[in-house]
Amino acid sequence: MSLPLRGRGGEPVDLWRTFISHGVASLPPMRVSEDDRTFEVTVALRRAKPRTVLVSESRGMARLEVRGRAPGPDAAQEIKDSVAHILRLHEDLSGFYELARGDDALSWVTSGAGRMIRSATVFEEIIKTICTTNCAWSATKRMVHAIVEHLGEPAPGAPPDGAWGRAFPTPEAIATAGDGFFKQVARAGYRGPYFMAIARDVADGSVDLERLATDDELSDDEIEKRLLALPGVGPYAAAHIMMMLGRYSRLILDSWTRPTYLRVAGKRSATDATIVRRFKRYGRYAGLAFWLFVTSDWADE
Repeated sequence: MSLPLRGRGGEPVDLWRTFISHGVASLPPMRVSEDDRTFEVTVALRRAKPRTVLVSESRGMARLEVRGRAPGPDAAQEIKDSVAHILRLHEDLSGFYELARGDDALSWVTSGAGRMIRSATVFEEIIKTICTTNCAWSATKRMVHAIVEHLGEPAPGAPPDGAWGRAFPTPEAIATAGDGFFKQVARAGYRGPYFMAIARDVADGSVDLERLATDDELSDDEIEKRLLALPGVGPYAAAHIMMMLGRYSRLILDSWTRPTYLRVAGKRSATDATIVRRFKRYGRYAGLAFWLFVTSDWADE
C-alpha cells in the first residue's frame, strides 16, 4: 500500500521532516527510527484487532507495510485512512507556504515541512499532552509507555512485554484502570484522576472530543475554551492540543520554546508579546510558524 506525498493544495510533503515534527511522534503507539528513517504506528480498527504499520518513503510515495498477514480490503482502506490522518496528508498548507516564502528565516519550510504528526484521536492527543505537563521528558515517556503497555490492545505479533505493537487504550480502558494503576504503575501523580475523569466523560458520551477536530464552525476561541474546561489542561496544554488539531493560531510558549527562540533569533531577551508580534503576519498559522522557527535546526540534523 502507498500514499501520494502531496498536500491537498498540491504542495510537496517532506515525509522525514513530518516524522520528526515533534517529540510526541516518538511516544507509543508511534515511534521513529532515525537509522532507516521510518515511522511505526499501531492503529486501532473498528471491526478487527489493531495493526502495526511501518511507513517509509519510496519513489516519492509513502509506503505502508502492515505487520503480519495481509489485511482484507476493508481493513486495508481503514489503515490507509488512519495513517493519512496521522501524517496529515490531506491538509492544505499552500497558504502557509505563500507566507513563508517571504520570510528568510522560514522559507526553507516550503520544500515540504510543516505537517505535524498527530494522534489517531483527539482523546489520545489530550491524554498524551497532559503527560507532558510539569515534568521532564523522561517522566512523560514513562507514563505513556506504561499506559499503552498495560491498557492498550496488542496487534498480532506484538511482543509480550512493552508498549510497542499496542494501540492507544480506549476511553473505557483508561476510565476503569483505577487509582492504583496510575499511582503505582504509570506513576502519573496528580494526573491519574484527570485521565479517568476525561475518559469517563468520553466513554459515556457526555463529552465529544472528536468534534473538536471535525467541526469547522467552532472558532479557535471556542475550542480553546472547551479544552481549558478539561481537568489538567492549562494554557500550554491547550495551545499544544490545538496545534495537533490543525488550529495554529496559538503559540506554544513554555520553558523550552522561549529560550530556544532567543537562541535561534540571536536575542538576549524577548517578552511573550514580542514573540507573538514576530509571527503575527502569519495569522492563523502563527503557532505553526513559531514552532518551525524554534525547530529549524532539526531540519539540518
